[in-house]
Amino acid sequence: MKKKTDLRVIRTKKMIIEAFVALSKTKEYEEITIQEIADAAMINRATFYAHFKDKQDLYDQILEVSIKAFAEILDTEKLLSGKTVKLKKMERMLTKIFQVIQENKPFFSSISDGRATIQFRQKLIELLYDKYEEIFKNLKITENDIEVPIDFIVQYMTSIFLGTVHWLVNYENNFNPDHMARLVIKLVGNGHLTVLGIEIDRD
Repeated sequence: MKKKTDLRVIRTKKMIIEAFVALSKTKEYEEITIQEIADAAMINRATFYAHFKDKQDLYDQILEVSIKAFAEILDTEKLLSGKTVKLKKMERMLTKIFQVIQENKPFFSSISDGRATIQFRQKLIELLYDKYEEIFKNLKITENDIEVPIDFIVQYMTSIFLGTVHWLVNYENNFNPDHMARLVIKLVGNGHLTVLGIEIDRD
């Protein structure tokens, strides 16, 4: 009996999430109401509140799933060997991340602009610190004998990524995930990383 109940809960949550994502195609996050989400999911408001505390809770849970997907991708690709970045592995990693974004384009479009971006940015920063803080410390990147602060590097990387996501999901383009990853690698590998003093392995 419990199994049937669990499946029903999963299905209902899925319907609510899909309704929210569908609404995100035409409306900003701030403009979407719980009643609209309930109507689109063909449930009543009480059912919505049985699964989520409020719209922010719904958003947080979707965002957590997205960030978890990014984290799993970062775990599978070891990008650094000593002070050297392996560009081929970085390209594979970015391709997988852009695939996640493409598959959830309406949601990422809704959080790539406006106030919702702030939380998305903070989650990404926390993820980068979690995965790469020790690596950045070991690199000890310097500019004119002044060590570049880790928080600056993380903020810088996050800004580049958010700008890329914003363009990818909000502007007409025919870039598939693989093409987008190659473009980013070309820009980063020929400029940003070398300026920071990081060595490049292109093989």
